Amino acid sequence: MSLRIGMRIPPRIGEEGIEAVAAWAAQAGLDALDVPELTTEVKAACDKAGIAIGSVDAQGVSQLLSRDEARRADAVASVKKQMDGMAALGGKIMFMCLVPEDVTLPRADGFAIWRETFPEVVDHAEKTGVYIAIEGWPGPAPHYPTLGCTPEMWRAMFEAIPSKHFGLNYDPSHLVRLGIDYLRALSEFGERINHCHGKDTEMLHDELYECGTLPATFGAKYDFSEGAWRYTIPGHGEVDWGKVAVRLDRLGYEGAICIELEDHRYWGTVEAERRGIEKAAAHLAQYFR
Repeated sequence: MSLRIGMRIPPRIGEEGIEAVAAWAAQAGLDALDVPELTTEVKAACDKAGIAIGSVDAQGVSQLLSRDEARRADAVASVKKQMDGMAALGGKIMFMCLVPEDVTLPRADGFAIWRETFPEVVDHAEKTGVYIAIEGWPGPAPHYPTLGCTPEMWRAMFEAIPSKHFGLNYDPSHLVRLGIDYLRALSEFGERINHCHGKDTEMLHDELYECGTLPATFGAKYDFSEGAWRYTIPGHGEVDWGKVAVRLDRLGYEGAICIELEDHRYWGTVEAERRGIEKAAAHLAQYFR
C-alpha cells in the first residue's frame, strides 16, 4: 500500500511560519500537513510545496458540549461556518477532540448533550462534503471527560449517528495507554476511520509497579506521560505498525498518516522536533510506502 505520510505541526517548527513549515515538510519527504486552520495563505503555501492538507482543526469544540444551550447554539453556527470555509478551499477532514467545556462533566451527561447537538453538525458536514474525525484522547485527569475515547462510546455514538461523515481519527497511542486492543478496534470500527495519527505509547513497567494505572501521585518522570506510560514517536512504543498497515489496506483506507509529535526526547527546539518527525516518518514509511 502507499499512503501519504504527514504531520501535525509541532510548536517550534510552527513558529517559523507556514511557508517555511510546508517547504521543510516537502524537503523531509512528507506528503501532508494537519493544520490548525485552512486559510488562503495556508492553502497557497501547501500548494507551492506540493503538500496536501491532511486535516483541519475545528475551533470552539468544547462549547459544543456546554451545559448552556445558547453557547451550544453559537458553537454549532461557528463550526458550520468553519466547514464552509475549509470546504471552499478543498479541505475534507475536520479534526475534533470532544472535551467538554466543564471537564468535570460525566461522560454519560456529555453524551446526552452531544446527542442533541451533533445531528445538525453532521448534517452540515454531509452538505459540505466534510468528514469529521474525533480523537480518542481521554482528556485531563482525574475526570477523563472526553467523548469518543473507548469502543463502548464509539458504538453508542455510531448507533446514534450512522453517517460516515462522523467518524474516527485513529490514534493507537491512546488505546495502548488505556489498555484497549488497538488492532481489534481497527477490525470493529475501521469503516468509520476518517483520519489517522502516527503516534505511539511505551508502557513503563517499573512505573506501572509503582503507581498502577493511576496517575503518579508526585508527578510523572517524563513529559507526555501520567506515570505508567509515555507517548512516543512510532517505532519507540508498543504499536506494531506493520499490522496496522495490513488492516488499513484491507479496509481500503486512502487518507494520510500524520505524525503527532508528543515525545519528550524530541521536544523543545526546532532541531529536536525535526529529528523526531524524520525518525517517525522513516519508521512509518517501511509499512505505508
